[in-house]
Amino acid sequence: MAVFYIVAGIGHFVKPKWYLRVMPPFLPSHRTLVSLSGVVEILLGIGLFFPLVKDSALILIIAMLVLFLTVHVYMLSGKEASAGIPLWILILRLPLQFLLMYWAYAYLNL
Repeated sequence: MAVFYIVAGIGHFVKPKWYLRVMPPFLPSHRTLVSLSGVVEILLGIGLFFPLVKDSALILIIAMLVLFLTVHVYMLSGKEASAGIPLWILILRLPLQFLLMYWAYAYLNL
């Protein structure tokens, strides 16, 4: 899971234009948010390696995924918002977000 989030976070810096294309227009400072979300994903992924902060990182990953739902729902709003991704993939991404949340939840030591 840690590698998944670290790689996903790096993607924000490798392909920032893709992430900028899917940002909802009602969110401010798109470039800053893309960079910030990349940094957060990387840091949370790294946090999973350290038992002292692992549970906090998992809770924050779940919160981040909830926030990312905004982008996923926006991408369903029209052709331009979809960034050329087929509708069926966009629809499948929604339950995937919830599976990712459950994956993080399953590793929590509550």
